[in-house]
Amino acid sequence: MTSTKFKDYPQEQIDAKLKQVEEFELKFGEKSVSKSWRRWCTDAKYRQNEWKFRQNIANWMEKM
Repeated sequence: MTSTKFKDYPQEQIDAKLKQVEEFELKFGEKSVSKSWRRWCTDAKYRQNEWKFRQNIANWMEKM
């Protein structure tokens, strides 16, 4: 593990991803994956919880 503390992405990267989500939804309509990406882009707590989830999976895999 390289980091034990959550560090959020730069706002420019988050904005760029949100733009990709908007373009995807214009082309293909709203899908469950685009809804989750939109939430990831607009909710800092959601990003932090997603990070914690990935850390827990990595820790679990190291113990196996």
